[in-house]
Amino acid sequence: MFKRTFSKAKISETVMSINKPISSNLDPPINRNMRVLDRSFFSKTFPVVGVYFPDPKKIGLFLSKCRQDALRVPNVPFIVKFNEAKDSQEEKLVLLNESIQSLSQINSSLAPSTLEFIEANKGVLKEHLLTLDYDFWKSEEILKAILPDNLEEEIPSGFTRTGHIAHVNLKEEYKPYSEIIGQVIMDKNPSITTVVDKVDSIETTFRTFKMKVIAGEPNFMVEQRESDCLFTFDFSKVYWNSRLHTEHKRLVDLFKPHTAICDVMAGVGPFAVPSGKKECFVFANDLNPESFKYLDINVSRNKVNKFVKVFNTDGRDFITQAQNDLFNYSNTHKFLTLNSRKKQRVSKDTTPQIKVPIPNFFSHYIMNLPDSAIEFVDAYVGLFTKAFPQLSIDEVKSLPNYLLPTINVHHFEKFSPNEEPTEEELHRRIHEKIKRLLSFNISFEELHFHMVRKVSPTKPMFCISFQLPEEVAFSKSN
Repeated sequence: MFKRTFSKAKISETVMSINKPISSNLDPPINRNMRVLDRSFFSKTFPVVGVYFPDPKKIGLFLSKCRQDALRVPNVPFIVKFNEAKDSQEEKLVLLNESIQSLSQINSSLAPSTLEFIEANKGVLKEHLLTLDYDFWKSEEILKAILPDNLEEEIPSGFTRTGHIAHVNLKEEYKPYSEIIGQVIMDKNPSITTVVDKVDSIETTFRTFKMKVIAGEPNFMVEQRESDCLFTFDFSKVYWNSRLHTEHKRLVDLFKPHTAICDVMAGVGPFAVPSGKKECFVFANDLNPESFKYLDINVSRNKVNKFVKVFNTDGRDFITQAQNDLFNYSNTHKFLTLNSRKKQRVSKDTTPQIKVPIPNFFSHYIMNLPDSAIEFVDAYVGLFTKAFPQLSIDEVKSLPNYLLPTINVHHFEKFSPNEEPTEEELHRRIHEKIKRLLSFNISFEELHFHMVRKVSPTKPMFCISFQLPEEVAFSKSN
């Protein structure tokens, strides 16, 4: 019996080598009444023809000259071993194209050059039974053979992976089949040991959701690698989306080493921890006590304690207070002493050290709570006025390393299904919201829009970045 594996490399190789449609013999058997997965049901045996060469060296030559007539079933070996008698030496049989199911089809199905090669090299044609089992078929093929006809169009075999957990969002019509769907997904992905389905939408303050285990063990403690960092957390108690890894990297790549970053809704640290590894000074906050707990753990595990300070408070309060806290921290500690990475000739007992000045001002703020982050934008009104109440505008601007921060806001700009707005129209809507929240007529051109992903056709996620206007930072109206 043959197993079929599905690495990307093998899939690509298969696509290039198959020029004709594969026989329907390769489709799995169908049982639309199955409610408990019966793997033994998925077995299929059909006849093929192979050729035996007395001289084994002819096998390679045959495949180089006549490969088009060999078996072309993806990930099934076209060379099999067989014995004519129990006491005979094991011999090899080259299986021919799967469309040839009997010796009577040979002359009409093989190329003349292939027939000539077999005859010239004393090849012996033999009938053989090819058996495929459950392991051969992909998850979507198995599910298509089980689910009702009317559910075939959108087979729910896709999932988001976080550590050992596969997370699916089953539509209502597929929920009666959730357990069998989960089991098939787990079978076909050996590193997955838990499959969960989202029970309801993300509506909580902490962006968590109710989930149901539909296959495997109810183990929610995961380890997730991302951006050369290792994250640990309880998937059922915090928010994590593996599909955002490119967005995490995109923003972190913008940050320069030894600058200060304020992560207002930090979660378990997908921005904060890699930024710390980059030697950015990070103030990372999350209101969820569970997120804060694992944020602290992840900072320690990834050894970025020197660079990342963690907080557990309301995001609005954090925005208001963080600038003052950074200024006080900078003036108290002045420098962070680090071991030099440069290779120098020094004695064994001496490690070169460098002093990195701690900035007085944040270069970037991150607000990664797309459901509601934009509502916090008004907290930046009067940012410096509140941070430095005893100083004039000119005195603040004369402080070392003074700069106006870049605000990065993640936001869902939802629209109704009967609308068809262009992307620029959505940008304009967001622009109006930001103007209103800042109480300032910031120009459209000052906003940078990045499309992060489309959660659904009517729910695009954007990251809006802009430099905080000086008039807003020093406003006294809020």
